[in-house]
Amino acid sequence: MHPTGSFADMGVVPALDAALARMSIRAPTEIQAACIPPLLEGRDCIGNAKTGSGKTIAFAIPILQKLSEDPYGIFALVLTPTRELAFQISEQFAVLGAAIGVRTAVVVGGMDMMTQALELGGLPHVVVATPGRIVDHLRSSNGEWNLSRVKFLVLDEADRLLSSTFSPELKVLFETLPSDRQTCLFTATLTQAIESLIEAPPRSGKVKPFVHRSLSTVETVTTLKQYYILVPSHVREAHLYHLLCNPPESIASLRRVTPEPIKPGKSRRNLKPRGKTRTSQTPGLDGEGIPIQPPPTIIFCTKPRTAAYLTHLLQTLSIRSTALHSRLTQRERLTSLSLFRSSFIPVLVSTDVGARGLDIEDVAMVINWDLPNEPEEYTHRVGRTARAGKGGVAVSFVTEKDEERVSRIEGRIGMQLEAMTMPEDMVLEKLNTVSTAKRLANMELHDSNFGRREEIHKLKSRRKAEA
Repeated sequence: MHPTGSFADMGVVPALDAALARMSIRAPTEIQAACIPPLLEGRDCIGNAKTGSGKTIAFAIPILQKLSEDPYGIFALVLTPTRELAFQISEQFAVLGAAIGVRTAVVVGGMDMMTQALELGGLPHVVVATPGRIVDHLRSSNGEWNLSRVKFLVLDEADRLLSSTFSPELKVLFETLPSDRQTCLFTATLTQAIESLIEAPPRSGKVKPFVHRSLSTVETVTTLKQYYILVPSHVREAHLYHLLCNPPESIASLRRVTPEPIKPGKSRRNLKPRGKTRTSQTPGLDGEGIPIQPPPTIIFCTKPRTAAYLTHLLQTLSIRSTALHSRLTQRERLTSLSLFRSSFIPVLVSTDVGARGLDIEDVAMVINWDLPNEPEEYTHRVGRTARAGKGGVAVSFVTEKDEERVSRIEGRIGMQLEAMTMPEDMVLEKLNTVSTAKRLANMELHDSNFGRREEIHKLKSRRKAEA
């Protein structure tokens, strides 16, 4: 829904209105029209809207406008649950605030602490952070900076931040930040924790926060086509390969890249389909039997090891893919995102670190390799496609163990998933090729000591929990 009116009608200053126009944003979305005016008036705000509805701009514009009136650092602290989302929010602030010279800093794990400390010492206007890392800096700071003058605190993806995972760090921050700050919570999912905050009496000297609930009771957008494929778990890989080579007709035209020439024998990843299927008549393959690359697709898994395995598998099958999960370094994670955003690589294989808030243009398809443990995570995952009024496809692989999860997801989204059928004979034609690729992918994981890295990560997590 795009309300009538303009940003200028809501009191947005010309410099910011012009910045929005340069981004081809000329009319406010529902969440922006609802939340920008009360935030400009100085009220706290709790905003609920579907993914892809423009929540970042709904809090960034009021922050930048208030900052332009009285510029100082550190003016705003924006908290996010994931590192990738922090970088994305920082980029949006930088673009919108270029005309007023806004300075931002991203403070997340996986990056150099000393470099971040120097950035914080320079007193940037907007700090975008994950809770754990900003608390680490607070505890190690020698007084070069503090949060005593923060005017705005934003919790983006508030449902995730208000879970038990982040409660120790949030407690520290709430005790540190000034009581007269403006607090903004934005979320696509209204949880009991957020409902409790809505009903709670206001802090001393404050009025109750402005609350905007999405006008739609359906959590997924109407332009998203949602399917499931009922498949035995041991042949999921063959079905995934066929789906990527032969995407639904509604998105097939969104293919952006062509395969690079492949030199056989260079590595395990260059495995060509063999046999009679290597003809130009085979759907999804070119005349050399190499897959035609799929349209931009994100494949979601629950575990980092699965994401690494599927990435190796698809690379072996000559489908360009890259991984995004917590066992990669931050540099590797940002590189994967950059390659996917630029369409150089059409398939991103991700755990749920990529499910929240990421705004990647023109993602055509989301595939749930594993169904998520919680039904609300399904809505966040599939929200990576069909954004800003565009169409998209979501396909979930459903195995013999997933019946209850499907029922919970359908209850959450208020509709039933549509069955997608595949031509079994064509899928099984590639079974030998895919089986060979599975063996090679597992060998790649073994050679890279991924299992050992998993053990080290679990040990570190256990020690941190016990500390």
